[in-house]
Amino acid sequence: MGDKKILFPYIQGERIYVREVSLTDINEDYYKWMNDPEVTRYTESRFFPSDMDSLTENVHQKLQDRNSVFLAIVRSDTEQHIGNIKLGPIDWTHRLADVGVLIGDKNCWGKGYATEAIGLVVKFAFQELKLHKLTAGFYAANKGSEKAFLKNGFVVEGTRTRHRLCEGSYMDTVILGLLNEDRTGTGC
Repeated sequence: MGDKKILFPYIQGERIYVREVSLTDINEDYYKWMNDPEVTRYTESRFFPSDMDSLTENVHQKLQDRNSVFLAIVRSDTEQHIGNIKLGPIDWTHRLADVGVLIGDKNCWGKGYATEAIGLVVKFAFQELKLHKLTAGFYAANKGSEKAFLKNGFVVEGTRTRHRLCEGSYMDTVILGLLNEDRTGTGC
């Protein structure tokens, strides 16, 4: 599967749907998210202020990546693009992938949209892509991410002590994992 682009269908949730990000999603709102220190506080993108051209190039590269799925999180009631979720890079040999999520619209924080998006991506990863395990990580102070991943069954596998620089001091990074319990492996 790693030799061709994954075709990601529209997946409807209860209050949101996820779909592949398109270049038309790169608009003024997207630009504001990616340059808002509060939105990007716990992301690596905060170190790289973005203009519209660099945002467009970044999304274009993600869309061409055969080992990742880059999705828009869209509210069903308003059709508003409120954030993104990424599955990848995907390790096809070991059937592993990382999950990362960003709710860019601050009016949508704390309302469970990230939790729902993670659930949709977990289902897709395990049922459609037949992955064995998903991983995620978050800055220890990011309680929103912690809550969203734990609600989806992820478990804490470890902590990297004072691992990432955040606002002038080093902060722990928490590492999470989720196994696809329904998939039986063949072992080594």
